[in-house]
Amino acid sequence: MVILLVTWQVAVTLLQTPSFILPSPVSVAQALATEAGGLLVNSWVTLYESLIGLGIACMLAFGTALVMDRWQLLYQSFYPLLVISQTLPVMVLGPLLSLWFGFGMAPKIILVILMSYFPIIVAFSEALGKVSTDQIRFLQTMGAKNWQVYRILKIPQGMQGFFAGLRIAATYCVSGAIIGEWLSAEAGLGYYMIRVKNGYQIDKVFAAIFCVIILSLALNLGTWALQKGYYRLLIQGRKPTS
Repeated sequence: MVILLVTWQVAVTLLQTPSFILPSPVSVAQALATEAGGLLVNSWVTLYESLIGLGIACMLAFGTALVMDRWQLLYQSFYPLLVISQTLPVMVLGPLLSLWFGFGMAPKIILVILMSYFPIIVAFSEALGKVSTDQIRFLQTMGAKNWQVYRILKIPQGMQGFFAGLRIAATYCVSGAIIGEWLSAEAGLGYYMIRVKNGYQIDKVFAAIFCVIILSLALNLGTWALQKGYYRLLIQGRKPTS
């Protein structure tokens, strides 16, 4: 990162690139300092939309993956639809969602859900499908019912895939909120980018991009911490009591 920033600064200085084409890292840092208040407010709006959409996507993906794993006919029917849904351009869906749900937060949250749902359900479904059949049969011979097999074996082992998909979704969900704000919004980093871009304040655009990167990294780190906490609780719950 240091090499990249230094190269960027030197290139802009030597080539005398106009700031409305490519600002220098120093100009971006100054924009971050002067626009800190506005960037913080808009970052909070984008973060709120991302967290709500990511949370809903997690719940939907978790429940859908369990149902698909339990009934293979549903898996074979629903999985191709999931793949097809990913071929639809998000920029096309955005105006339709604004038309159907208005110009509030709802279209942005739905875009976040659409971008976050697929990686979670695919990773979780594959992890559930890889659970050892011998272990499943062993529990069944011990009298375990289907829901007990999932509670004791399949869900704990499948959570590794769930968290893997969640980390990917956490990285993408901010982009979903940004795209929604590009199309129709009154606040958020996407709205802020459009506003300053129209004024050729490109240094502020880069400052907003920096905030997007920080939000994405923070959400990714948050999912990592959540995964560590889950496995810590799982291990503590399985320790024998005295």
